[in-house]
Amino acid sequence: MNDIDKGPRLDVRDLRILLALASAGSTARAASVLHLTQPAVSRALLAAEDKLGTRLFERTVRGLTPTAAGQRLCAGATRLLVEWCALEQQACNPVEAPRQIRLVCECYTGYHWLPSALADLRRSFPQLEISLALEHTAEPVAALQANKIDAALLTSATVPRDQLEEQKLFEDEVVFVVSRTHPLAARKTLTARDLRENVLLTSRVPLAEGNWFMARVFGRARPRLQFLQLPLTEAIIDMARAGMGIAILSEWIASPYLAGGELIAKRLVSGPLQRPWRLAWRRELGDVAPRLLSALAVLVPSSRLSS
Repeated sequence: MNDIDKGPRLDVRDLRILLALASAGSTARAASVLHLTQPAVSRALLAAEDKLGTRLFERTVRGLTPTAAGQRLCAGATRLLVEWCALEQQACNPVEAPRQIRLVCECYTGYHWLPSALADLRRSFPQLEISLALEHTAEPVAALQANKIDAALLTSATVPRDQLEEQKLFEDEVVFVVSRTHPLAARKTLTARDLRENVLLTSRVPLAEGNWFMARVFGRARPRLQFLQLPLTEAIIDMARAGMGIAILSEWIASPYLAGGELIAKRLVSGPLQRPWRLAWRRELGDVAPRLLSALAVLVPSSRLSS
């Protein structure tokens, strides 16, 4: 009974802030995701470390990196928060009928982590039957409007606000991968000119995402680029490893291939190329949408590349 009376030193708010910091890598980006001010997030981190009596994040010029204690805490907090939400739902709706949710991801890179996240989600929310509608990957918004799916993870598609709901979830980074023997490997960062003068290795992407990339990198200019589109990630990686171009990949996809040292990830001189992800859903989803949002927010992988 004494253990129950003492209770944990951290609360749910502390855990959500720590997870956001681990995913975002800075108080500024975490504050944006949490809809808080940066000072509030900084104070919350200091308070959490004070409660536990240990440092949870290392502060460097590159941002925040979880310490060993922070890594252990965040690893357990993810599952704890999902199970906590499930427990609350079971208490309030113990006989809730199963609800089928049809979900799709606009960008194929999301399928790198989404199936595993959904497996965790199904275990925590057995009353939700979530299925991936892969056939609607190319046109997720049209599928939402036609009631062919219930929710979609989007990167660039425009959502008609008068028909659908949407909310920002997180950001991932698009990086530029070159062989260690490539002439650009010695550069600290890449320029727009470097991209114009080299073959760019990519997968096939939706038109909207291609337009987003051009606008973010080149602004109003629309230079003619040398794109080589390949159907498989392994083919893109092998071409880059052979020095045949610059691979443009999500950090999630690139990270596992960098460990061997043959490939190097580069950023643009203008800074990290952050790609925003949103969840869009049909209004008929009702109170299921917030549960899906909160669950996905803590299940998103937090892999970040070092500068």
